[in-house]
Amino acid sequence: MRTILIAGGFALLLSLFGTPLLIRALAKRGYGQIIRDDGPSSHHTKRGTPTMGGIIIIFAAVVAYLVAHLISGNAITASAALVIGLVIGLGLVGFIDDWLKVSRQKSLGLTSKQKLAGQILIASVFAYLGTKFPDKDGLTPISSQLSTVRDTSITLGAVLVVVWVALMVTATSNGVNLTDGLDGLASGASVLTFISFILIGVWEFGQSCAVSPGINCYEVRDPLDIAVLAAAFAGACTGFLWWNASPAKIFMGDTGSLALGGALAGIATTLRIELLLIPLGGLFVIITMSVIIQTLYFKISGGKRVFRMAPLQHHFELMGWGEVTIVIRFWIIAGLCVAAGLGLFYADWVVG
Repeated sequence: MRTILIAGGFALLLSLFGTPLLIRALAKRGYGQIIRDDGPSSHHTKRGTPTMGGIIIIFAAVVAYLVAHLISGNAITASAALVIGLVIGLGLVGFIDDWLKVSRQKSLGLTSKQKLAGQILIASVFAYLGTKFPDKDGLTPISSQLSTVRDTSITLGAVLVVVWVALMVTATSNGVNLTDGLDGLASGASVLTFISFILIGVWEFGQSCAVSPGINCYEVRDPLDIAVLAAAFAGACTGFLWWNASPAKIFMGDTGSLALGGALAGIATTLRIELLLIPLGGLFVIITMSVIIQTLYFKISGGKRVFRMAPLQHHFELMGWGEVTIVIRFWIIAGLCVAAGLGLFYADWVVG
């Protein structure tokens, strides 16, 4: 528990005090956000706000995780190392996209195919390596079983594991990317989900088959260390949110949104609660579905729309809701989704 508190607290301080330094560095070089002309007109005032703030989130989380282990003397686990590699890889894809946008001064970075290819490649490497590195009990960071609130009896096999995890990581990173449309929305919602991962990781460790054998015990390779990593990301996002809240002084950009999506999916996979990520990250799912619904209905109906604009947060903007009102209400929805996910997780243990 001490390591969790150190990781979360140090990440918070690094992000809180490091973000202003990054803001000044980005502003000095003119690396400001490019606003699309087809977006809400109210967003045009945000043009030029420093972007690529995901750099500080990744830096703070990774450094805090390492410092916590240095202080506690605990070894870095394979599960956490793989998730960190996934986050850095996806963050790099997002950074290239952001860099191309600010250097060209256009809202066009990587093409959708290029970005998707990068995400799939990095996620596939993560999935493949995750099936390696067994511990003394033979447990690998990623299970070959499909997991809901724990591993099920459904065996995917080596190839399907890679395909499934790649799909999950790509969907989640793009979901966070779509959510990152209003000041503080994605970073605040991410904090709530990372906190739920801390609780789940600590619970799985306390009720693990190695610590508390029984019919209800959990077979997860490194749940406690994943909880430490989740705490580091929760702290990093909280510190960043101080500067990202409306009116935002900095945006996370694709650097941050793709990395955070990777962290959420990677942690859920290594905790073996893959499908539980749907309720835990419910806000991201809702916003992603709004885009899918809008796109499909537009094609089927010959140009008609369900929402005034997608993603969903922009629909409410065009209805006249204030940005802060939308963000707070969406945070409430995110909190309710997290509560539902934790309820499902605990109910499974109670029922047995």
